[in-house]
Amino acid sequence: MTTSKSLHFVTLLGSLRQHSVNAMIARALPELAPEGVSIELLGSVGDFPHYDADLQEQGFPPAVETMAAKIKAADGVIIVTPEYNYSVPGVLKNAIDWLSRVNPQPLAGKPVAIQTASPGLIGGARAQYQLRQSLVFLDARVLNKPEVMVSAAHSKVDPESRQLVDQPTRDFIARQLAALAAAARA
Repeated sequence: MTTSKSLHFVTLLGSLRQHSVNAMIARALPELAPEGVSIELLGSVGDFPHYDADLQEQGFPPAVETMAAKIKAADGVIIVTPEYNYSVPGVLKNAIDWLSRVNPQPLAGKPVAIQTASPGLIGGARAQYQLRQSLVFLDARVLNKPEVMVSAAHSKVDPESRQLVDQPTRDFIARQLAALAAAARA
């Protein structure tokens, strides 16, 4: 296995709040990436209209086309999302519904890492497992380990600087990014 190939990953954020803990984690990813890996934050899932087959018949919205093209061109995808009511946030599910209609499917065969963060003790595990179900349908290659579920997430960021400051969490996320890079190079 060669490690010389540079890789480009994109991050799909399942939160609309600019200063959410998940957004803080997503913005920290480029500095946690292994050598030779660049990471770009995709546009907001809030730019997607509610999925409607009648709207799709008129053509894909530009935000959907742009995100699908960036995912297709990327070597891997990182999904960072909160958990809402034991589930995936509606805006993220809506984005996945739109992306699932794009042909060719941009997530098919694509290595995908999932990260969830929550103030609760299980760190968004329920949302992560439901998200995995949707990604199976899209034929994504979801990274199984390490799983990143950040519990008590508000204690791991600095609210003033809006930075992920907890070093064990940073180290664990860096290990997942290294595993995603290895999967993308395999």
